[in-house]
Amino acid sequence: MNKSAQKEAVFTAVVNVLKEEGIKIIEGKAVTMSKEQRAKVNGILFDGFRAGNIELEDASSYSDSDLKGYVSGLQSNWLRKDKRLNGGTQYVAKNPGSRAGSGDASLKAMKTLLSTLTKEEEKAEVQAHIDSRLAEIAASKAKTVAIDYTALPADLAAKFKKS
Repeated sequence: MNKSAQKEAVFTAVVNVLKEEGIKIIEGKAVTMSKEQRAKVNGILFDGFRAGNIELEDASSYSDSDLKGYVSGLQSNWLRKDKRLNGGTQYVAKNPGSRAGSGDASLKAMKTLLSTLTKEEEKAEVQAHIDSRLAEIAASKAKTVAIDYTALPADLAAKFKKS
C-alpha cells in the first residue's frame, strides 16, 4: 500500500470536506474554511495517520493529543503554502532566518544559558558570543560568486573590480 505525502493528504482532505458541503475550489482564489470544516479535515488527517495511510516517520510514537496538535499545524501550514489552496501565491516566511543556527549544539546551549540569566551584563556577554557564533555560521555558508567584470558598464567595472 502506498502512503500519501502529507501535502497531498491535506489537499485531498480539504477538497473532500468542501465538496461534501457543495463548495468548489476555484483556481486563483484562496480557500477559507470554518472551524467546523477545519475540524473535519483534522479528523480525516488524524485517522489517516493512525491508519498508516499518510507518511509520518514513527507515527506510533505520537500520543493522540500530540498527533492532533501536529495535524492542526500541518493543515495550517499547507493552507498557507500549497498554491492550489492559497490562491496561487508564493509563500513567503514572516520571519526568515528566525531558525538560524538551530542545529548548532553550541548555539543552542548558549541560548539556553541566556534564558537563565538575570543580570544585564551577563546577558550581554552571552549575547555577544551568540552573535559571534551566528556570524561564523553565516560565513561558513556564504557563497562565492564569480563576476564577469567585462560584462559590466565601464564605470561600474572600474569602481567595483578588485585587483
